[in-house]
Amino acid sequence: MESTAVVKALAALAQASRLEVFRSLVVAGEPGLTPGALSGSLGVAANTLSFHLKELLHADLITQERVGRNLIYRAQFDRMNAVLAYLTQNCCQGAPCLDPAATRCAC
Repeated sequence: MESTAVVKALAALAQASRLEVFRSLVVAGEPGLTPGALSGSLGVAANTLSFHLKELLHADLITQERVGRNLIYRAQFDRMNAVLAYLTQNCCQGAPCLDPAATRCAC
């Protein structure tokens, strides 16, 4: 993953409302959520939510799909995992130090 893409993703998540939107989409998983469901659960006005969704789409952290009359938003787990992998790529000077069952690096 290119560093510019990581910076764009981190910049998009560096705002409290967008972070909450993204986390809600992560929790929702594959079914995703409509803007109405997001707005209701987060207490964010529709126009404000639209702005935040646009920023997350631009950072390629979420997807948008039209299903009938509804828009469904989903977290892009592969993209999120790529950002996390980029951030931890040289953990422990590049040595494989993270046991899959561990909760932190063994460095």
